[in-house]
Amino acid sequence: NPLSELTNKRRLTALGPGGLSRDRAGLEVRDVHPSHYGRICPIETPEGPNIGLINNLSTYARVNEYGFITTPYRKVINGIIQNDQVEYLTADQEKNFIIAQSNVNQDENGKILDEIIVSRFNGDDYMARVEEIHYIDVSPKQIVSVATSGIPFLENDDANRAL
Repeated sequence: NPLSELTNKRRLTALGPGGLSRDRAGLEVRDVHPSHYGRICPIETPEGPNIGLINNLSTYARVNEYGFITTPYRKVINGIIQNDQVEYLTADQEKNFIIAQSNVNQDENGKILDEIIVSRFNGDDYMARVEEIHYIDVSPKQIVSVATSGIPFLENDDANRAL
């Protein structure tokens, strides 16, 4: 099964030598954190004692040469999306920028048409003016893993069914 093989190759764990143990891992380390956005899938994790300790990389996430998980964003300059400029940012780098969702209204040249955009800044929701936007998500699927992105109409599905 190709999907199973791909999922296994993109699996992350907090267990093992130098890591956590199932017995002592509290809720804080198992829970979803804003820094996981676009890096670690919030849905695909096993049930039972390993919940939140074994995770999967999100669809476009990759690990850089220093071992940090990065996710891609398109650069936005003066309200125009630069489709040829994709930058991979770590969670630490990302918190300094205002990042818009990928589903903003834009014309054929990449100019953002809305005046106020739902964005993220420093891990929180933020209503930003177009001129304030630094980056935009590359895809709505970048928050979830490859397997989870294959669930049809995920955004309209009951959360328990997606799990």
